[in-house]
Amino acid sequence: MRAFKTVRGMRDFLPEEAKMMKYIEGKARKTAELYGYREIITPVVEPYELVAAKAGEEVRARMYAFKDLGGRKVALRPEFTASVARLVATTLRNEPKPLRLFCVGSLYRYDEPQKGRFREFWQSNFELMGSEKTEADAEILLLTNHFMKSVGLKNYAFKIGHVGVLRSILSQEGLAEETQNQVMQLMDKKLHDEALKLVKDAGVSERCLDTLRKLVGLRGDAAAWVLKEMEKLVKDYEKAASAVSNLGEILKFFSESAGEISVTIDAGFARGLEYYTGIIFEVYVPELEIALAGGGRYNKLVELFGGEPTPAVGVAHGIDRMMLALQEQKTNLTAGGEKTVMVIPVNESLNSKALKISEMLRAEGISVETEVMGRKVSKALEDADRRGISHVIIVGEKELKDEAVVLRNMRKKRQSTVKIEKLAEEIRQDSS
Repeated sequence: MRAFKTVRGMRDFLPEEAKMMKYIEGKARKTAELYGYREIITPVVEPYELVAAKAGEEVRARMYAFKDLGGRKVALRPEFTASVARLVATTLRNEPKPLRLFCVGSLYRYDEPQKGRFREFWQSNFELMGSEKTEADAEILLLTNHFMKSVGLKNYAFKIGHVGVLRSILSQEGLAEETQNQVMQLMDKKLHDEALKLVKDAGVSERCLDTLRKLVGLRGDAAAWVLKEMEKLVKDYEKAASAVSNLGEILKFFSESAGEISVTIDAGFARGLEYYTGIIFEVYVPELEIALAGGGRYNKLVELFGGEPTPAVGVAHGIDRMMLALQEQKTNLTAGGEKTVMVIPVNESLNSKALKISEMLRAEGISVETEVMGRKVSKALEDADRRGISHVIIVGEKELKDEAVVLRNMRKKRQSTVKIEKLAEEIRQDSS
């Protein structure tokens, strides 16, 4: 018989991995709640033209695109922002601004599978629509910082740049948007020499080439110094100078509100998606070379999809990448003493009573497994111990005569007889 495997680039999540994924997703939802973001659910399949419009050449080349049975060209969503922008341009166009929207789910790109990079991946997505103020950019950075901290990640660091600096210089030099997009794609891949050659071949001034060359090499964690150097380099480019000022204001808000954070300012930083117009950022941990999160400002996307001019800023957090980072950092998510219960009847005649007690405890919000394999008590206890069950309830005829059962603390190896009506209270209060 043929043994089936998962499709290349896809994977199964076993119970413990699925549990960690749901834990991170839960923290994303809590972050959305704390910051006032309302959840929306968008289709996995979208019109190809929508998701391809400003995705960038790299993403377009790796989309799962196909014709459906009606002959329409569609694609599995490679990211969330285009779908959210479509909603804001249509169904939500008359909603009062700002709009704070949150979504979570699976995305698809035909990348070469490697550590932390798969063809099906999971993200939580936050979009703040309708404000061009620097406070909005700072809010996206702050909620990302809160989210990373809340899941228990250690030593994470922000890399921050401003695509408006580079694009303003190229625009002032007369480079067409298509050429600018090609330059940004190369910079995103760290192919700076190739990017500068493309700019040179486009016929820009020597001053422009020199400025770009110096910006590409300018980065550091002393924000004030990097910003001052950027100001000096772009003094002859009015809109680029304004972009540097904008970046400085956002960083001021972020650092004053977030407290102790690790930030690197990278003047030559670019991201592959073509819709960015302002600040861009990514989050990294030392254990992984791939970004755990990324986002930035995009002020023209909603308008491109037929909506009103709507400034916007957003971020996508890689849920499965964050899970991998937590695993690399050996983070213990059950350190809080989570309580799980197994109910074991001493013989088959007590199965019905065991099920009834299990349901009673579940109604009290306690996680319960009932022994359903017909094992003897000793074997069932071994199984409970092996799987990390915190408490076992042994249902025996002798104790039932007094409307009681035996409650065993598996971690401290102690037990006592407890009235059934007091079980939930005893389990909650018992330190394990």
